[in-house]
Amino acid sequence: QVQVVESGGGLVQAGGSRRLSCAASGQIFGISVMCWYRQAPGTQRELVASITSGGITNYADSVKGRFTISRDNAKNTMYLQMNSLKPEDTAVYYCNVRTTYYPNSWGQGTQVNVSA
Repeated sequence: QVQVVESGGGLVQAGGSRRLSCAASGQIFGISVMCWYRQAPGTQRELVASITSGGITNYADSVKGRFTISRDNAKNTMYLQMNSLKPEDTAVYYCNVRTTYYPNSWGQGTQVNVSA
């Protein structure tokens, strides 16, 4: 199995910044894509950003120019640098990891609250 642990959530004022981390461990042979999703109360989980093992990134339109996804393949860790945060960014942020044998592993989520 793959264990996925997110960290870095908390309360931040609008306009501020926060950095989330996601660490993968266990049977992580062949990690390919790592993704950040988020889910606000009463809404569906949405893809925020993704990054391939080769560093190709993709972002939701709502976060382009404000969020930056990165990863350290040697540490099996992914990051999400969030700048210029808005109240609408408030959500639980989840990490999703895809590996050769476990194509869909999720963390428990980390809460980000952005106050106006």
